Order: sequence, then C-alpha cells, then structure tokens
Amino acid sequence: MSGEDMTRTRTPRHPAPRLALGAVTAVLLLTAGPAPGAHADETPSVPPGTEASATPPVEVDPSSPGLRMVDGATLAPAKVLDIKSVVESPGGEERREDTNSDVTFALQAEVLFGKDSAKLGPEARTRIQAIAAEITKENARRVRIFGFTDDLGSSAHGDVLSKKRADAVHSILSGSLTDAGITYEVRGYGEQFPIADNSTEEGRKKNRRVEVSYPRGAAGAPG
Repeated sequence: MSGEDMTRTRTPRHPAPRLALGAVTAVLLLTAGPAPGAHADETPSVPPGTEASATPPVEVDPSSPGLRMVDGATLAPAKVLDIKSVVESPGGEERREDTNSDVTFALQAEVLFGKDSAKLGPEARTRIQAIAAEITKENARRVRIFGFTDDLGSSAHGDVLSKKRADAVHSILSGSLTDAGITYEVRGYGEQFPIADNSTEEGRKKNRRVEVSYPRGAAGAPG
C-alpha cells in the first residue's frame, strides 16, 4: 500500500457531529450568574436589590443528546442575567440603576437632609417630585423607600435615623403621587448593606442614602 493510500485510510469518512447552535445558546443561558433586582423581605438574607428577577426564557431538556454532557453530569438551575444600566452624577450625589424589571434611585443624604437630620430641604422636595413624575410615567403600583447610613455612631441610632429619613421621603413622594392604589414599603436599614467602603469619607457619603425603587411598566401593575 502506498503512502498516499495509508493517509486516506486514516481520514474518517464522516465528520464528527457538531453541537447545534440552539444547544450552545441553552448552555450559555444556564451558566449566567445572578441578576440584580429590587426585592426585599422583612429579614432579607441578601442585600436589597441583589436578588435574581429574570426567569429562563426556555426550558432545557437535560437528557437532550445535543447538550453533549459528560456521563454522570447534571445541569445546575437555570439563571439569566438582567440587563443593568447604572448612571451616576459626577459627584456621586445621585445614582440611577435600570434593569429589565426595576428602576432604583439612590440619593445621598447630604442632598436631602442636614447633618444627622431627617428634615428635608426645598431642593430635596423638588428632586423627590421629579422621581414621582418618573413613577407616574411607568404606571408603577409598588414603591419601595429604603434608608441607609454609614457605620459611624451606634447601630441603633443609624437604624432610627435611616427610618426617619425614609419616612420623610415617603411623605413627599406619596403627596406627589395622586394614585391611591400605590402600595408603599418603607424601611430603615441603618448601616446594613453598604454600597461603598466605610473606611473613607467618600465611601461613607455614598452609604448615607435613601433609595426609591419601583417596577418598570407592566411589572408595576397589580397582580
């Protein structure tokens, strides 16, 4: 047998099966990480706004031969990443987060209140009324108002102050929204769930905040 003939006998007659594009897409969806949302419980096990809010778009059959899984392997629970957009003012005084399902405004306490105070200033009222207009445009029926502080001072003082500040924002916001069907959730978390480093003043300023969040569009309609 010639060398050319030997080469030909080594070449497989049929190419190896290829994984279908749909199966590849399914695998990618299954490996996506948790997504941010805007949910909170009475005793949340994770910080508010970090729970998954999206659901898998398709069901995947774990026994499908197209997945080409190794013997004995199993599929992890399906997870899908939300699309998340974050816009922050140059000085960090205001932050807006948009996901597939929710909108969250985070306003630094210095923008709204005096030092160690829960009394709102005139400029704060104008800003809160602008947020009310956004809520009306989205036709949201559920609004969450959460207060937070830095870790300076006692934890008990931070809990009380953050709740008073959330209450103050709620008072202006509810007065600006004429829809009586809106449900409000108002809480003070104190120094829990910081979004920045409390070891610097810049970080502490970001942690001293009030967050207003609500579902987008149809997600905000009563269920």
